[in-house]
Formats: sequence, structure tokens, C-alpha cells
Amino acid sequence: MLLPYAPTSVAIARRRLSADLADHGVFDAAVEDAVLVVSELLSNALRHAHPLPSGQIMATWDWADDHVEVTVSDGGAATEPRAGRPALSSLGGRGLGIVEFLATRWGVRHDGEVTTVWAVLPAPAAVLEAQIASSEMGILRECG
Repeated sequence: MLLPYAPTSVAIARRRLSADLADHGVFDAAVEDAVLVVSELLSNALRHAHPLPSGQIMATWDWADDHVEVTVSDGGAATEPRAGRPALSSLGGRGLGIVEFLATRWGVRHDGEVTTVWAVLPAPAAVLEAQIASSEMGILRECG
């Protein structure tokens, strides 16, 4: 989704991602993690990078096989996105560290003047977890 190169875009993306994952039945804690990651990636792009040639920024996500890949594309920056190790007294610099902690993997890819930061997070469907729990209860009854 193309968004204005503005701080208000973070809230728009958060709401849409949350609704989309909830529609897929994704477990609430996984939705919260994905929403936090998209917030961090968008905030970093807005703070440190240029807009795309269109003057916008792009956020996408794809849910499949119990994981979600979140991407944010911008017009690039003078430095490469990387997780920092700020001092305890620092007011910022923790965003990609949070992404690194929550994601199973993350990275940066370049396509011309476009930089895309991506992260893959676990996103199991709550329905599947309920089915597994139900199956386990059935097995316990049979064994008991």
C-alpha cells in the first residue's frame, strides 16, 4: 500500500495490518508483534530515509504458512539500516533491535534508488491452535 510520506501513515498501516491479520484469524499476540514491527520500520523510514520517487512510502505484508512478511520501501538514505546498540541513557536507536528480537529473520534489499527493509515474523492462526488443543484433549481422553 502506498502511503503519504508523513507520520500519520504509521497509524494507517497499523490499523490495516491489524485488521488484515485478524481477518486471517492470526493469534492476537502475533498481530501485536507484526503491528509493532511495521510501526518501527515505517518510523525509521520516515525519520532516516527519503520518500520514493512518487513522494510516498510503501508498506506491504503477506501472510502465509503461519508467518507474515512485513516490508517497508522508501527512497533510500545515506546510511544502511542496521540494529544499533544504544546506551541505556539514549532516547532512541532501539527500533531495529526490537525488529531483530521479534522477527525470525530480517534484512535490507536495494533495487535502484528504492530501499526495502523486510522482516518475517511468526503469525500462527488462533484457529489452528484451538484445533491442536482440541486434538490433544481428544488424545488425552483416549489414553486416560
